[in-house]
Amino acid sequence: MKVLGIDPGTAACGYGIVHGSDGRLRAVASGCWRTSPRERLDARLLTIFAGVAELIAEHAPDAVALEESYVGADARIALSVGQARGAVLVAAAAAGVECAEHAPARVKQTVCGYGRAEKPQMQRMVKLILGLDAEPRSSHEADAFAVAICHALGSPLMEAAR
Repeated sequence: MKVLGIDPGTAACGYGIVHGSDGRLRAVASGCWRTSPRERLDARLLTIFAGVAELIAEHAPDAVALEESYVGADARIALSVGQARGAVLVAAAAAGVECAEHAPARVKQTVCGYGRAEKPQMQRMVKLILGLDAEPRSSHEADAFAVAICHALGSPLMEAAR
C-alpha cells in the first residue's frame, strides 16, 4: 500500500509518501509547500491543490491521508487549515483516490505510543519507523509522514477486522 500523507496548512503544507510491503514501511518522497501571506488566498490554495494533484499523478498512491481538523484557541488558524484541507480533498477526489482522515491523538498514539506526543518525539519516531538517515527537515514533513504511517498501519488491521 502506498499512502500520501498531508499536514494541511496554507502557510506551510507538508507531504510525505510511504510505501508498505512485506510488513515494512519506507519513505518514498516528502516536502513542504510554502506560500506567502502576501499572496491571495485563492492562489495559495491553488498551489496546494496543484501540488497534491501532481504527487498523485506521479506516485499513484492508494490513499491520501490527513489529520482531522483541530480547533485550538485561534479560529482563524482553524479556518485556514480547513481551507487547505479542502484543496487536498478536492485534488484527491478529482483523481479518484480514496481520502481518509485521522484524529491527531490517534496519529500520535500509532506513531509514538502516546496520544499527546510532542513534535520532536514525532520526528524521532518517524525517522526510526521509516529507517531514515536523518529526521524529516520540518515538523510539517514529519507530521505528514506520521499521518501516512498511521493510515498504512491501520488499514491492514481494518481489513482484518472486516
